[in-house]
Amino acid sequence: MNLREWAEAQHIHPQTAYRWFREGRLPVPAQRVGGLIVVGDLTERAFAHRGKTAIYARVSSADQMSDLDRRVSRVTTWATSNGYSIDSVVTEVGSALNGKRAEFLSMLRDPDVTTVIGEHRDRFARFGAEYVAAALDAEHRRMVIVDDAEVDDDLVRDMGELMTSLCARLYGRRSAGRRAAKAIEAVTVDAGPRGGSNG
Repeated sequence: MNLREWAEAQHIHPQTAYRWFREGRLPVPAQRVGGLIVVGDLTERAFAHRGKTAIYARVSSADQMSDLDRRVSRVTTWATSNGYSIDSVVTEVGSALNGKRAEFLSMLRDPDVTTVIGEHRDRFARFGAEYVAAALDAEHRRMVIVDDAEVDDDLVRDMGELMTSLCARLYGRRSAGRRAAKAIEAVTVDAGPRGGSNG
């Protein structure tokens, strides 16, 4: 079907659907064919194996568990209202900088999971989420981001972990936490309040 027909079937304004297509945020495969935008993957492989859809949600620490539940709820609501049938919900507590998140890796290794839906790109990885998306795309799988705007709710926590890791390599584990805290404090003080006079 074309994009307008798909939008009307989903109760979405056609201009909104077109904007999503232009921005690469349309939650279904689509491509321009002549003067039309055709919704749906036209390859035989995609029709042969549609696979399962998983929601992935992550928070950085255990004290954010209530936020984890809210994230799952928001993504589930969005996914079902956009025609997705959810097969599994994968949740995890861990830093976006941690490359050993067991639940995340298990989901990515499962070839039956062909669509992974997350609320924000940094839920997948603070850096390099585009590599995850490219690897999935190469296997005719995909990452769907509900809200592609950047969020920084736990960026300071991630920076602290990154600084601690770097300090541990340079100075040893014993003093890493103290040195990282000093570095972050120095950056915070140097940044100071914004605005003010230049004179």
